[in-house]
Amino acid sequence: MNDLLHAATQFPTIVFTLLLGLLALYWLLVIIRLAPLELFERDSLKEDHLASTLVSLGFAGVPATLALTVILSIAAALTLAIELLILRWLPLGLIRIPVGVLVLWGTLVVASPVAAMLCQALHRGLHRYRPFTRRCLLGQTVVVTEREGAGEQAFAVIDNEPNSTVKLLSKRDALPVEGERRVLVKYLPEESAYRSVSEKAYLETRVRLNRLRFNQKNRHTAHYSTSH
Repeated sequence: MNDLLHAATQFPTIVFTLLLGLLALYWLLVIIRLAPLELFERDSLKEDHLASTLVSLGFAGVPATLALTVILSIAAALTLAIELLILRWLPLGLIRIPVGVLVLWGTLVVASPVAAMLCQALHRGLHRYRPFTRRCLLGQTVVVTEREGAGEQAFAVIDNEPNSTVKLLSKRDALPVEGERRVLVKYLPEESAYRSVSEKAYLETRVRLNRLRFNQKNRHTAHYSTSH
């Protein structure tokens, strides 16, 4: 036990120890209803923020706080194992800092896809509960099941979840078609409904945005190189 406590307070493990402590406090506040479940959620995926980043990593359908908890828990367990099995036996000295940073980065990279798979396995059950059926559904793929006449309102079910129905509101020039696969991109709290786009358009937009960010990063790097 002493070895475990000592390892948990060593760098880099202590980073996750502190973060998990904060998350434990947050979940306690959620349980006693002093903090919102959707702490980091936004009404739209249009801008860059934590929730949209997690959706792009495969965490659609679960609250950002739950995704962060799973990622950090897995990464913390991996870091603790590395500390106990490897790092504590090495005479690292000041080299422990860069080595620790590398371990932090590596465990997060490994933890992210594993956490995404776990969250995807969990989210079907979570959608049965009301708090999990609002903003955290942004990025989720749905299938249109019904349109109300020629109006802007339609209904859809979450992909592979026939019992979870959501209401869609669309503009006149982008009305959904029954059977069409669409992605939820904006939550409308006053109507308890969602704006959506076709799955194809959503994927194409993501590809364009990724290319744009990559090109901007390359231009910034080139400018920095020529200026120094």
